[in-house]
Amino acid sequence: MIFPIRLIKNNTDIKFLSYRRFCFIVSSVLIAISISFLFIKGLNFGIDFRGGTLIEIQKINGDADLGQIRESISNLDIGDVQIQEFGSSSDVLIRVEQQKGGDSAQQNVITMVKEVIGDTYEFRRVEVVGPKVSSELIYNGVVAILLAIIAVVLYIWFRFEWQFSIGAMLALMHDIIITIGLFSILQLEFNLSIIAAILTIVGYSLNDTVVVYDRVREELRKYKSMNFLDLLNLAVNSTLSRTTITSVTTILALLSLYIFGGEVIRGFTFAMIWGVIIGTYSSIFIAAPVLFYLNVKRDWSDS
Repeated sequence: MIFPIRLIKNNTDIKFLSYRRFCFIVSSVLIAISISFLFIKGLNFGIDFRGGTLIEIQKINGDADLGQIRESISNLDIGDVQIQEFGSSSDVLIRVEQQKGGDSAQQNVITMVKEVIGDTYEFRRVEVVGPKVSSELIYNGVVAILLAIIAVVLYIWFRFEWQFSIGAMLALMHDIIITIGLFSILQLEFNLSIIAAILTIVGYSLNDTVVVYDRVREELRKYKSMNFLDLLNLAVNSTLSRTTITSVTTILALLSLYIFGGEVIRGFTFAMIWGVIIGTYSSIFIAAPVLFYLNVKRDWSDS
């Protein structure tokens, strides 16, 4: 006999909307903190956005000696250099700031680093990003996020009603600002993979929000005289089991990637894990309550 997996019991009656004011205050504080840190500390842009040279090396035998590598490279006079362990104790990541003199200067840096490191290390990856390319990447990343939000607003508007599109947009902006703010607070590296994670978060959050909104529309057609606050609670509760199972299974998969996937994708998976959590929260406590304050009309639900 097969038993269905249920993390949430059927016919739950949690008064989610009764916490709307508290959640709005908490979210407003988190957004204010995120924006403040963005202005004060900014983002720790990776090589994709700052420009420069990234070199990944691995000790052929034994553990890498960070002190020796740092001492050898410090004598090269090539500006700001960041050296850190990358994954296992034999892997090292070297970041060198953008050099003056164009592409030839960047190639000279790689040659100089190889000479001082010696043959005891294997050079596994070398990436060079110029200042023009890095500025274009920043511009394209911002444009991609804005276009995604605009597309979401238009989609929700045509599928439901303008009040729903505003609710979805506020939930998405909430998720994006707080996610970027978290990277500013923790000073985690912000690179192209994080932009990809943010765009994925937009899709995930939208999916959760649409599920809730679709149930709200069904309940509007079914219960013509029900108090709207009770109707929103009913809609959220009826989708709670699906939302919980989707979020938990997604987080379990992402946790596996975060723990065992290595340093290369750790920033991406961290952003995704946080995005799933904040996206689920915003769908329930931001997107749904916004409909209550925007006075959604009932007559359009007959169409």
